[in-house]
Amino acid sequence: MNRKSDHHLDLRGAITPLALLKATEVFRQMKLNEVLEVFGRDSDTRNDLLKVLPPLSFDLIANEEIGEDRSFRIQLKKKL
Repeated sequence: MNRKSDHHLDLRGAITPLALLKATEVFRQMKLNEVLEVFGRDSDTRNDLLKVLPPLSFDLIANEEIGEDRSFRIQLKKKL
């Protein structure tokens, strides 16, 4: 179930540590039930993003590959 996102981050081209820092910063500032949509290319960012956020703080709405360049799109809904 995809939902309209309240916050968008395009991290394609960003190195993993900076991408994770930016994503966690935006997530921390979000309000309850807001949705963050993240676009990226680096598989490390994709895997690590779900590990650096507290596991009970979000619902994973979407986690999919898009396009031929193996980019990804993740949607997270803030719970706590």
